[in-house]
Amino acid sequence: MSNFEIFTNGVNADSYSHVYASHSAEGIDYWDAYGRYHHKLKKIDGLWKITSMTLIMHGQKGNPNFLNEINEMYKDKAEQLNKVSMRNVQFDSKGERVVGNLYLPENYDSSKKYPAVVVSGSWTTVKEQMAGLYARKLAAEGFVTLAFDPRNFGESGGKPRFYENPSKKIEDISSAVSYLQSIEEVDASKIGALGICAGSMYTLMAAASDKRIKSVVTAASWLHDSEAVKLFYGGEEGVQEKIDAAQAAKKKYAEIGEVEYIPSISTTDKSAAMYGAYDYYLNPKRGAVPEWSQDKFAVMTWEDWLTLDPMPSAKKIDMPTLMIHSNGAVLPQYTKNYFENIATNEKSLYWIETELESPYHQFSFYDQDEEVNESIEQASQWFTEKL
Repeated sequence: MSNFEIFTNGVNADSYSHVYASHSAEGIDYWDAYGRYHHKLKKIDGLWKITSMTLIMHGQKGNPNFLNEINEMYKDKAEQLNKVSMRNVQFDSKGERVVGNLYLPENYDSSKKYPAVVVSGSWTTVKEQMAGLYARKLAAEGFVTLAFDPRNFGESGGKPRFYENPSKKIEDISSAVSYLQSIEEVDASKIGALGICAGSMYTLMAAASDKRIKSVVTAASWLHDSEAVKLFYGGEEGVQEKIDAAQAAKKKYAEIGEVEYIPSISTTDKSAAMYGAYDYYLNPKRGAVPEWSQDKFAVMTWEDWLTLDPMPSAKKIDMPTLMIHSNGAVLPQYTKNYFENIATNEKSLYWIETELESPYHQFSFYDQDEEVNESIEQASQWFTEKL
């Protein structure tokens, strides 16, 4: 958009601007449209709000049927997604029962062996949140996929409950690989792993030590070190306070078996693990699903979480790795730094454009169609080529 002309009349305004819009999609010829936008605005509480928008077309290039073909493509994708089947499964991880959902692609044929992907979500999450969404969509692309509840969460065993233990989560990913290798649906030599947010950190650390993982994809990776955690948890003093509280909570649990909890998220309680109006975790239509705990986060978690440093593991990643991120997601420079240190040359950094500031674009990767579908498209191509 350019060449703005703005006319005001009291609390009303009209804005005219030149616009040139380019549209592209894989497998569909491009379509460019150009002309003028007419925006009507109204001043409400001191701020100008757009009340209507009209495109006055001057011309177009390329495929005039682009929008119809896009609609048909997504209609086909939706139908394909509906034909994915799901099976509830269980497997062992270091002596504890882990419960997961195994997704099978459309027209699943039990006589065939499929490439498979283990999918891990953000911290504190369960399989019904972003891990399940990504797993289902990847299955629609022809993979067998597995989303599971890590130990201490959801339907899986393990105590203390709601204790985010990175070392256990890394072990659980390897246990999930072992399970996939054991079932008839899967080609045991073609198993990949995908992580979203903190699941990316755990997935990368698992892949650094488990060479059965043949390819990795991360989306909106949360990767931190001792300096990065200070930015989110109250500086050096705030981090140390949380570590001290965790150590006291571990001591209490060891002595009397009582687990100390704080809320997982709150807009009023500053002690919560996530303090703020983060809609994904507060909205029942998004991530605030009944299977997830909004009110329980084990205080003992803080020590394990805040002292974890995944950054050195990059030099042990020797399998093909794709990292998907944006400037609006969390700690973008840390994803770039990690990527630079990955040992293999078979690596790719895919950057999604956004106007959202960091870290607010992070949550769009969890469940919003635009970010999730773009991530799935890239992940599917990557795993197809690299597994």
